[in-house]
Amino acid sequence: MQIAQEKQRYAAIEAQRFPKPKETRIIAVANQKGGVGKTTTAVNIAAALAKGGANVLVIDMDPQGNASTALGIEHNSGMDSVYDVLEGRRTIADVKQVCPDFPTLDVVPASIDLSGAELEIADSPNRNNLMRDALAKYLAETDKHYDYVFVDCPPSLGLLVINAMCAVNEMLIPIQAEYYALEGLGQLINTIGLVQKHFNPTLLVSTMLVTMYDRRTLLSREVYSEVKNHYPSIVLDTTIPRTVKISEAPSFGQTVIAYDKASMGATAYREAALEMARRSDQALEAIAIKRGEH
Repeated sequence: MQIAQEKQRYAAIEAQRFPKPKETRIIAVANQKGGVGKTTTAVNIAAALAKGGANVLVIDMDPQGNASTALGIEHNSGMDSVYDVLEGRRTIADVKQVCPDFPTLDVVPASIDLSGAELEIADSPNRNNLMRDALAKYLAETDKHYDYVFVDCPPSLGLLVINAMCAVNEMLIPIQAEYYALEGLGQLINTIGLVQKHFNPTLLVSTMLVTMYDRRTLLSREVYSEVKNHYPSIVLDTTIPRTVKISEAPSFGQTVIAYDKASMGATAYREAALEMARRSDQALEAIAIKRGEH
């Protein structure tokens, strides 16, 4: 029955048309708690949207470079990367690479060199806006229109994350279906509030996605309903299951969308991406209202 259901869901998502947003949506994927499926969510949502016909840019801001690995991008120490962009030696146009699996998906890679950046840029007077300025310059100068820009953040609340939050308009928060995740969420919302107050008043938490969901357990269902009750308008109806294929894909330098497109994990991420695409008007409108207020 489960196999039949999976096939049905796969056929249904294959038949869907992904609407494009009216203007570029710039989204940071963040959660200071590690292991919640943050990078997995960033790369798979980006890949699902690219597969749906959108032009997507992924900026890897995590020194571990896991997003770069999953998108099949080389990111060895010493290579041009997002580190050089933050330090002002290179532009995004210089360092971006195309994902081998999706021709409409561009990637700005990160390498371990980025781990030193927080200390190096700490004294810069413009330290919170380095990524914002680099991204704004690139989007203004490039001939390519991007429908989505995703910034994958490290699992912390340091300077790199603040840079990402100042560069974007929206936040996508992946939440693991466990109680610890709810504790960390309060802390993250608090930090976002501080960034909104001091640096980026138009920042909007537009999307939350429950990951590693096991529908057989009461705990997963309780965490989902708790988050849904608190944030009814921003939690996606789609949940991401805990599956082997999702964890396996990065070891092949691929997203699960490319690695096994008919798997349950790939279908779930594509459904989540479709839901996000359909909510674009709502998100862009909310950002426009915030801009009008300030």
